[in-house]
Amino acid sequence: MAVFLGTHTPKLDEKGRLILPAKFRDELADGLVITRFQERCLAIWPIATFVEVAQSVRGTSSSQQVRDYQRMLASGASDETPDKQGRITIPPHLRAYASLEKDCVVVGAINRVEVWDAAAWEQYANAKESAFADLDEGVFPGA
Repeated sequence: MAVFLGTHTPKLDEKGRLILPAKFRDELADGLVITRFQERCLAIWPIATFVEVAQSVRGTSSSQQVRDYQRMLASGASDETPDKQGRITIPPHLRAYASLEKDCVVVGAINRVEVWDAAAWEQYANAKESAFADLDEGVFPGA
């Protein structure tokens, strides 16, 4: 299973395409799912990983909160296959959701890739940096 790491700064082209970082391309070459995610970023999942996520969400309760999450995750999702240059097209509704214009930040987030508007990522990272430094064993037991 892939582990996605690092921060990259590609730009969207005039057709709404994003060039995936070279280090992510092999894991995403056979296809991916791109969908909206928390904090108004986009998540890119290898298809197999997205299927696992969908199965785990499917197996939870049928509470209103779970149904809402399932709908929001799946209704905006788009399956894509990168072209030979490693480009994917980000659909207009997803670009609007994440406020993507041109400058993007692509972040490896362990089991997924996240795509952020560059200014939104900078604001988020600055706000979370001190909290990250203070994380304790309550978040990661045994770390």
